[in-house]
Amino acid sequence: MTLKQLKYIVTVAETKNITEAAKKLYIAQPSLTSAILELEKEYNIQIFFRHKKGVEITKEGEEFLGYARQILDQAGLINERYTGKNREKNKFFVSSQHYSFVVEAFVELLKKYGGEKYEFHMRETQTYDIIDDVSHLRSEIGILYLNSFNETVILKTLRDNNLTFTSLFTAKPHVFVGKNSPLAKKKKISPEDLSPYPRLSYEQGSHNSFYFSEEILSTLDSDKDLIVCDRATLFNLLIGMNGYTICSGVINEELNGEGIVARPLVVNDYMNIGYILPNSIHPSELTLNFIEILKELCKK
Repeated sequence: MTLKQLKYIVTVAETKNITEAAKKLYIAQPSLTSAILELEKEYNIQIFFRHKKGVEITKEGEEFLGYARQILDQAGLINERYTGKNREKNKFFVSSQHYSFVVEAFVELLKKYGGEKYEFHMRETQTYDIIDDVSHLRSEIGILYLNSFNETVILKTLRDNNLTFTSLFTAKPHVFVGKNSPLAKKKKISPEDLSPYPRLSYEQGSHNSFYFSEEILSTLDSDKDLIVCDRATLFNLLIGMNGYTICSGVINEELNGEGIVARPLVVNDYMNIGYILPNSIHPSELTLNFIEILKELCKK
C-alpha cells in the first residue's frame, strides 16, 4: 500500500468514474486501474463494483475508504508540520435538512479551519439523500430530525445503512411565517389557524414518504400545498403568499434576514434534531470540529 494508491481510490470514489479520476490525477487510465487492482489484491478485498456507467463503492470499500481518508489527512499534517509545504485542499462534505444553524456552523468551520486552500460542500437536500450520502461516504456527516411519527422508520433505515444518530437538541414545533402575515400577529398558533393559508414543504423526490418528510404533521390535510426544493424559494413564498411551514423555530436573522418570524405551534409533538455518522469509521478532525461548533450553537 502506498499513499499514492490511497489518493487514487479516494479520487475514484469522489468522481465515481475511472476515466474522470485519471484525468483529475493526470495519469493514464490503465495505470490507475492497475494501481487499484493491486491494492485490492494486496488486502483481498473489492473496493469498487465496475459497470458501464462508472463504479460503485462496495460495503467493504466504504470502510476501507474511511481509513484511507484518515491516513491521507494525517500524512498531510505531517508533511505540513515538518516540510513547511502547504497541504492539499482541506475537504469537507455535509448533507443536511434545511436548517440555518447548520449553515451557520458550516460558515464558522470554514473560517476557523478552511485554511488557505479548501473545498467544502454544503448540501441542503432530501432526507433519504442525506442518509444515502453519509452511508456511501459522499458526506462525512448528515443532519436530520426524529419525532414520534418517523423515528421507527428512520432509525431502521439508519441501522440498515450502518449509521448512528446522535441528538443535538430537542425543539418544540414552531411555524415560520412572513413578519407581515396575519399569523405573525398571534403569540401562539393552532393547527386550525393554519387551514386558510398555503402550506410550504420541501420536495422529497422519489422517496416522498410521509416518514421522510422534513416537516412534522405532514399527514394533516391541506387545501393549499406548495412544494419547493430550496430554502430561499420557500422563504420568498412565505412572504409573498402569506404561507407557512412547520419547523424547529431556530433561525439566524443574519443569514436569513428579518422577513421571517417563528411562532410556537400548539401541538403535542417534538423535533429531536441530531447528526448521523457511519459506524465503521472514525470521524475526521474537521467533522469532530464541526460537531463541536454545532453543539455550541445549540446552547444559544
